[in-house]
Amino acid sequence: MKKKIVVALGGNAILSENASASAQQKALSNTAEYLVKFIENGDQLIISHGNGPQVGNLLLQQASGSTKENPEMPLDTCVAMTQGSIGYWMQNALSQLLRVKKIDKSVVTLVTQVEVNADDPAFTNPSKPIGPFMTKEQASAAKEENPNFSFVEDAGRGYRRVVASPKPINVIESSAISTLVDAGVIPISVGGGGVPVVTQGTKLIGKEAVIDKDFASEKLAELVHADQLIILTAVKNVYINFNKPSQKKLEHVTVSQLEKYIDEKQFAAGSMLPKVQAAIDFVKATGNTAVITSLDGIDDFINNNAGTIITVD
Repeated sequence: MKKKIVVALGGNAILSENASASAQQKALSNTAEYLVKFIENGDQLIISHGNGPQVGNLLLQQASGSTKENPEMPLDTCVAMTQGSIGYWMQNALSQLLRVKKIDKSVVTLVTQVEVNADDPAFTNPSKPIGPFMTKEQASAAKEENPNFSFVEDAGRGYRRVVASPKPINVIESSAISTLVDAGVIPISVGGGGVPVVTQGTKLIGKEAVIDKDFASEKLAELVHADQLIILTAVKNVYINFNKPSQKKLEHVTVSQLEKYIDEKQFAAGSMLPKVQAAIDFVKATGNTAVITSLDGIDDFINNNAGTIITVD
């Protein structure tokens, strides 16, 4: 049965060790080969993506090249810039593949603003990792050069800069995205979690923050009345006791079971936890299913309902 699906891609699925444009374009060409399977299956796709590595690298470029005459751009603007660059690459790759497969579908990238609460406590507690992984020594050197930056150890993989990560409360362009979907267009939206804005009277004011792309994708999926939220990550399933001898993959799991595992601190805060929480939020809000799996698990999901499927109790 045809479904309206929001698919959330991680920024690390776009950029690995090679930060060049050509390498990221190549990665997105590979990504398109997987995503097109949903379209061939008859589903209406809405694509979102992360930008953690990209926006972090862009901030470093901005800082290193900043002058009085040509000052660096603020974080919210850098998020918009990466929405444009990643969206362009993804739009180009998917459109090209659709032409090869003779599928008459248009793909559009939408610079998306996501509303947050100005009083969100996240603004006083930076926690969202962005940018490349560093050694402890590299992070210390970066901290000396940029005293206002904060760095933390990220899931055993190295140190990364952290910034405020407020929760999304609205997607400003959600009605425009619905219009595109109703017209059969494939929108790429809430890139990097969306540009964080707060409402001040009749104005939307950008904030120096990065919204978690999984929570932004969940909020968008609610607002456009998606049938399913699919969060793609590095593994085909969510695990409990991850990397331990008693490791167990989760296949079909209910919201209450996942909440119990969260209480047991089964999921890493900077890694799987926000994905699980976003999936729970979507299922609770809509009664529909959420899925967590990997890019190379898409075939198995479409054909065999594999991956971690989250449902109501």
